[in-house]
Amino acid sequence: MHPQTASTTAPRTPEQPATVLAWTLFLVPALGVPSELMLQDTLKSAVVAFGVLAAALLFFWQQRHRSAPLQWHGLVWLPITLMVYALGSMLWSHTYLAAVEAIRWFILGLLLWLGLNTASREKVPALLWGIHAGAVVASVWTALQFWLGWGLFPQGAAPASTFVNRNFFAEYVVCTLPFSAYLLANLRQSRYLPWLAGSISLNVVALMMTGTRSALVAMWVLTPVVLVIWVKYRPQLAWMQWRKSERMLVGLVFVAGVLGLGSVPTGNPMLMADNIGTTALQRSFARTASIAKPAEYTVGSFSIRSVMWRATARMMLANPWAGVGAGAWEVHIPLYQHADTTLETDYYAHNEFLQLLSEYGLPAGGLYLSFLLAYLLITAGNTWRLEGADLTEAPLRSVTLACLLALLIVSNAGFPWHLASCGALLALCLALLAGSDARLGHRQTFFAKALPWTPARSRAALALLLCCSALAIYITRQAATAEQQLVRAIQLADSLRQPQRAGMLPFADRKTQALQNAREGIAINPHYRKLTSDIAEPFGAGGDWESAVWILESIAASRPHVAAIWTGLAMGHSQLGQHAQAQQALSQVQRLKPQAADTRTLEVVLLSNAGREEQAVRMLNTYFDRDEYDFDMAQAGYAIGYKTQHWALAIRSLELRNKAWPDQAADGYLRLGKLYAEPAVRDDAKALAAFKAGLNAVPEEEKANFRNQVPAPYQARM
Repeated sequence: MHPQTASTTAPRTPEQPATVLAWTLFLVPALGVPSELMLQDTLKSAVVAFGVLAAALLFFWQQRHRSAPLQWHGLVWLPITLMVYALGSMLWSHTYLAAVEAIRWFILGLLLWLGLNTASREKVPALLWGIHAGAVVASVWTALQFWLGWGLFPQGAAPASTFVNRNFFAEYVVCTLPFSAYLLANLRQSRYLPWLAGSISLNVVALMMTGTRSALVAMWVLTPVVLVIWVKYRPQLAWMQWRKSERMLVGLVFVAGVLGLGSVPTGNPMLMADNIGTTALQRSFARTASIAKPAEYTVGSFSIRSVMWRATARMMLANPWAGVGAGAWEVHIPLYQHADTTLETDYYAHNEFLQLLSEYGLPAGGLYLSFLLAYLLITAGNTWRLEGADLTEAPLRSVTLACLLALLIVSNAGFPWHLASCGALLALCLALLAGSDARLGHRQTFFAKALPWTPARSRAALALLLCCSALAIYITRQAATAEQQLVRAIQLADSLRQPQRAGMLPFADRKTQALQNAREGIAINPHYRKLTSDIAEPFGAGGDWESAVWILESIAASRPHVAAIWTGLAMGHSQLGQHAQAQQALSQVQRLKPQAADTRTLEVVLLSNAGREEQAVRMLNTYFDRDEYDFDMAQAGYAIGYKTQHWALAIRSLELRNKAWPDQAADGYLRLGKLYAEPAVRDDAKALAAFKAGLNAVPEEEKANFRNQVPAPYQARM
């Protein structure tokens, strides 16, 4: 063979791509946006996408002359299957959301395959150090938010580090703990032992600060698992070579770190107001203990999640074969919720398994979960039975399985697979297991196998990845611009409710700019419901229904099954005198919630606004006779009766409201007294009795204020 040919066809160890992946895994949790103008997960998704694409480009460039086989594994088929399904569902389901899912599975599948071919035994530590270092930096941000109320990164539920929501941070950091423990157990340089042990204790305390129960449960489950791994594989781990003093030092630093840092009280006013403990230890124990409280399953967050889970189960059973389409859960979930459910604005099922089955159906989603869980069980059994020289693979395989165990636990109450950080961790864990299978010689059908390769394939892959990189740049730029415009529109729209102050733009300019930003953002991405709906509400509340209507119409085009959106459109068109369009919107509400009391109330209000007061009055009295009304209908009855001077209806509405909602009785009796005092009604005795009843219903400290609202002729007689 010609020497030049031999040198170009020999396999090379792809070290640089693994280094790029290690830096990516560090940056994803460590970086955040110090502004509300971009969503945190948008930045993290961009970091993952560009990191994976850069590593892949570097890999194929290095292998552009390669003729030796690469690695393949059956696990790679899992994200490919979901990607293909998502691409197909673009044709019949929600095109935009399905495309987002297809891109997500492509990036995760590429990361899995790339990790399989680059994460050699020599490069695995660098990847794990990247994960641990990123978790430490994220934990530092969390600690600063908890102790000092530090607000560099916008927070939804603090302390959330760079993740905007503390649950997202907790779900990520708990999955990194097995890898951190593995690094500690394998560390041979004694001078670094206390620093690594201290950093792990910081990660644990930061997790406790969040009070996220699913992550805390996962941590309690992981603790004995990691201890078993340390003990079972002690001959393969470096900690057995530590001196006794070093072991004691590591244990002391870790315990002291958890107890010491965990006992420092919070300085964040928002966390103090939670009333679930002022220290990390108190919050973690209180939140874990709350799982056993019955109220958690009736009025707590579990009861809220269970509503979504039951609706998702109904969706899954109604669409068992094809599902509703990749990413389309949030589009279709209102169809499977009860009429009185108000959780339509949630965007994920908070259970990855149910959501996957409901979106992808049993053939795609069911097979994915079946193969994944079967593989993990088989791998766990194979790992436990390893012996001889193969035992060198056992510790890494075990901690990787422990990481996946934690991820599966938190996936029952959240949506970590949809977040860039945990999604990348899932793909990398599978890559580590697949690479270990290859090193162990597991070459069965579903396990590792050789992938024939040629230089032409490398060049084709490079061309494809260059196109993907250009597309990623375009998508990221468009997403950043859309979010920036929409968030600015939200901020300006909210400012319309505030009085004019020095330094503020004039009201008209703020309104014009808000609408301009909204138009530009919606033009780029008309499917950003979570942001767009926040723009419409201030305009509607301020009486600018024309602006509110076109924004709501853009949302309805993307999310046609949300009754609240159609209700807003019906009211908006009605206020603008567009009664035919209002009736069309009402028909959509009736389609979605035909028996709901608020649907009937809306119909009555629309009739009144259209000048059909007598029909509205008859309809109200009919519902009152049947005892089929709610607070809003009683309010509507009073408003319509007062506007049309149908005093009997107004009085009846207030009497029903006072009886059914006694906490509102003081206001109701005040209004009722004023009705009886109207010249057209004029019943002084009933007016005085209503005023007295209202006075008796208010607290002592508010009686003077109540008296001042009573008409002067009656004040002296009370």
